[in-house]
Amino acid sequence: MDIAQSNFSSSLAALHSMDSFSRDSLIMALPIPVYTTDKSGIITFYNRAAAEFWGREPRIGEEQWCGAWKLYWPDGTPMQHDECPMAMSLREGRDVRGLEAIAERPDGSRVAFRPSPVLLRDNVGDVVGALNMLVDVTDQKRNEESAQHLAAIVESSDDAIVSKTLAGVVRSWNKGAERVFGYTAEEMIGRSITTVIPPERLSEEASIVGRVRKGERIDHYETIRLRKDGVRIHVSLTVSPVKDSAGRIIGASKIARDITEKREKEDRIVMLMREVNHRVKNQYAVILSMIRETGNRTEDNAEFEQRVRERIMALARSHDLLVHAEWRGATISDLLLAQIKPFGDESSIAISGPLMVLQPNAVQYLGIAFHELATNSAKYGVFSAERGNITVDWHVGDDGRTFYLAWTESDGPPIKLARNHGFGKIVLERVTPLSLGGEGILEQTPKRLVWTVRAPMENIAASIV
Repeated sequence: MDIAQSNFSSSLAALHSMDSFSRDSLIMALPIPVYTTDKSGIITFYNRAAAEFWGREPRIGEEQWCGAWKLYWPDGTPMQHDECPMAMSLREGRDVRGLEAIAERPDGSRVAFRPSPVLLRDNVGDVVGALNMLVDVTDQKRNEESAQHLAAIVESSDDAIVSKTLAGVVRSWNKGAERVFGYTAEEMIGRSITTVIPPERLSEEASIVGRVRKGERIDHYETIRLRKDGVRIHVSLTVSPVKDSAGRIIGASKIARDITEKREKEDRIVMLMREVNHRVKNQYAVILSMIRETGNRTEDNAEFEQRVRERIMALARSHDLLVHAEWRGATISDLLLAQIKPFGDESSIAISGPLMVLQPNAVQYLGIAFHELATNSAKYGVFSAERGNITVDWHVGDDGRTFYLAWTESDGPPIKLARNHGFGKIVLERVTPLSLGGEGILEQTPKRLVWTVRAPMENIAASIV
């Protein structure tokens, strides 16, 4: 028997030795619920605290075992009154300890309690009744459930949740901390939190502890921390003071969220925006060049408008391929088919060469060249009649250093270019080759047109499959 139980039994013995009036007066004044029964369990007395606890006043001399409106086991299943600890104690002739129950009041509210029934005996030791003291443990149970709920949240969190002393010694380390930093709880509890702080950032810890000592909370402080494998990660820290029961600050709790991926995405977005800005400027330059050169070689306004529109649409088709591939590039075949689709039958063109993904710059400038060749063929060449053929072939030479491509048109109508010094000829001989860092040659006879371009592979291919 422990000391508390011994004292309780001694107190009961003292109460039992009093006359009934003095005993009842003393029990009535107690702030905790107490009631008594005879040996058959009929309630013989209860104090005001018991009536308030039950939310009702049971009928003395009639009701049995307990004055509660309804009773439940701790798991919420109904408990019959003759199953309650008081009934058990009287039936089995022993004091019952360690059980808990739930009482429901008439208003529907429930209270968890721990009963302590004690048998009352006469001078010869025969049981004459029992006394029961009810200890309200509702708040204790609620706090335990809250603590368990909080512990479950902490353990299941993806974020690192850590507590430490003001000296920086780790006191707790959840599963999220294990995932974020790579150290197990066994490895970190008892060690300094500086284990995960890069040497050049140790001064941050002193600053954080200084603010915590003042009772400050630190929200979303972004910094760098160190994983067990040596990898540096970006984290967002939220730090709060931890206080003891007297309100003294004795440590800090930290929530660390790994934002490495977020920061990398932000960096990629910034890089992409710069790239987009660069490419948009290039597009503007190409469009302005088209407008200028087309204007210099076109006297009719309607023709000028049509040519500019067609050439901008050709750029748009190349751009669509790049957007679809997230600007990684496009294959020569896809680019060629996209540019000839508005002008002729795909079956009249033969394509051959290794599968190759072009760089975005090569996509745009080869696309312009293919557009000019297809436009000329639709007016004067194979695409303007149902005879003749076009072959486009490419290969890589000079031990993989040089790209070669040839557009050959033959066996169709007499071939000519729209103008000897038109924009198309300038694109094929100057604009596209120079933009690729190479050279282009346009050869023409009445029965044959051949455009060849040669350029360094480093300016052409994003990758070769």
